[in-house]
Amino acid sequence: MAPIFLLLQAVVGAFLFLYFPESEAVLCYENSDQGVGTCPDDAYLGDGVTDIECCWNIKYSYKTDATSPCQACRPAKWSAWSEWSPCTVSCKEGIEIRRRSCIGQGDCDGDAIEVQACSLQSCCPENGGWSGWSSWSQCSVTCERGTMERTRECNNPPPECGGTCPGTKKEVAPCDTQQICPTHGSWGSWGSWGACSGACITEGSAIFPNQVRQRSCNNPTPSTNPPGNPCTGDKQEIQDCKTLPFCPVHGGWGEWKKVSECSVTCGLGRVGEERVCNNPAPKHGGRGCPGSPIRHILCNTKTECPIDGEWSEWQDWSDCQLLGEDIRCKKRAGIQSRKRECLGTNYGGKWCETPYREGRNCYNVEKCIIRTTRWSEWSPWSLCSASCGVSERTRQRVCEPIYQDYP
Repeated sequence: MAPIFLLLQAVVGAFLFLYFPESEAVLCYENSDQGVGTCPDDAYLGDGVTDIECCWNIKYSYKTDATSPCQACRPAKWSAWSEWSPCTVSCKEGIEIRRRSCIGQGDCDGDAIEVQACSLQSCCPENGGWSGWSSWSQCSVTCERGTMERTRECNNPPPECGGTCPGTKKEVAPCDTQQICPTHGSWGSWGSWGACSGACITEGSAIFPNQVRQRSCNNPTPSTNPPGNPCTGDKQEIQDCKTLPFCPVHGGWGEWKKVSECSVTCGLGRVGEERVCNNPAPKHGGRGCPGSPIRHILCNTKTECPIDGEWSEWQDWSDCQLLGEDIRCKKRAGIQSRKRECLGTNYGGKWCETPYREGRNCYNVEKCIIRTTRWSEWSPWSLCSASCGVSERTRQRVCEPIYQDYP
């Protein structure tokens, strides 16, 4: 295919003439990485088109095959400079290089490579020479086999400009003391923890039950000839048992406190007192306080109580009579009386109430003829004559006269 000239109008309104050689099938991309001249895979459009068709948009790019470099459709332009290469020498003066690529259609003005002088340090290293070896040191151990060493200095002559002396500064050789080493003791593993010294913790106390574990100096056991060092540190270890439950706290009574006044205002009475189970209060399954929280105790008012008077028993009725007349066996009512005494009044007590004397009407039936009689009501039954087994009890009645002619 003959070369083709393509006329494109730039954004500013001018016309840009691009020259394309004979067209060929290419791989077309939407854009290119202009800094490094590569076609991004995610910008791939497809194949089977010519370079002319791909470049109808000057922002596109193409490759003639998958391994060829990416060609931009825009006019040729330099990529950014690469980083400077390492200096060609490590001392005195050398050179370093950087490069750039011409990306696009046509040629780029200027050079693709730039070179400049470089110097990492002003002089090159020169090695020195070793001095003579020192005497051998003492053996590193006092028994059995160890090592000894000797040294030399890099100063004959000294190195320059960072140079060194080839070889080693130190030499090591084996040595034999012809002595048997003692075996120093080392602890074996700790045994299991023993039982706690108590079953519970006293709440609020800083002292806890504890448990002990032990170990033996047998890993290895120290030798006796030659004598080895014993194990250092403690043979046993003690720790507090802090996960135990709290110990039961049994209840204790507090002080008695009066809750009522004396039951009387004179003489001896009783007063109520209470106490609380809080000294201490039962906790953590502890027993409550034994006994009662309430009591009544004797109280003394130190005051004598007033004694009210009490009536004595009535005296016998007086004879039935009517003043100045004989009324025996006559249907005339007489009078009889009786009296009693008020006893024991003291300390301002009250006198007995109600009269101390009383009277009643009567008939004098002394030596009168009784025509009829009748039984009185039965008395209550007596108690049994024995406390067990079969027994008997009694009751009584009286034969009373009937005075029919007297009211």
